[in-house]
This record gives sequence, C-alpha cells and structure tokens, in this order.
Amino acid sequence: MRFYLISDNSDAMNGLRLAGIEGTVARSEADLRAALAAVAQQPDIGMVLVTEKIADAYTAALDPVRADQNGPLLVTVPSTGGSAAGKDRITRYIREAVGIRI
Repeated sequence: MRFYLISDNSDAMNGLRLAGIEGTVARSEADLRAALAAVAQQPDIGMVLVTEKIADAYTAALDPVRADQNGPLLVTVPSTGGSAAGKDRITRYIREAVGIRI
C-alpha cells in the first residue's frame, strides 16, 4: 500500500516527498480531477492525503472518492499554514476564558 498527496502548494509536496510519499500540486478543480484519475489507475495506492485547502475548496469533487468503498481512503491533512480547526479552537478558548471576542 502506498500513500499519495494532493496538495495546494509545493512545500507540502516536497516535504512529504522526503518521507517517500509521491504527490502533485492541484491549483484548480481540473488539476484535482486529473490527480484523482491518475490515482484511480494505480491500485497499489491505498491512502490519498489531501490538504485542508483542497478539501474545503473542492468538496463536491472529493465526495465521490470518499463514498467509494473500493477505492483508496481519503484523509484530510493540515495545510502548511496549520490546521484551520486549531485556529478556531484557540479563538474559542480565549473567548471563553476572557469573555471577549477577538
């Protein structure tokens, strides 16, 4: 089983390439669909890592891949700027602790 990364920038792709994970940069929905088609042609890919920015921007294109039980597992990973959920969590903690909205 191999991993494959679909990223919104080359920094994440280059970093994971050092760990032996191949990938591509998708700058448009057409790029994403081409990458997903390439992954579908490689049955040894068992897990596709997708950065948060790609997952948020192209949900409609990724939903069929998530629903396909015979295809690879699709996992969302934080983008290079960090996890969007983490930023919201910190803001919520500050708001609860201090009582002000920032």
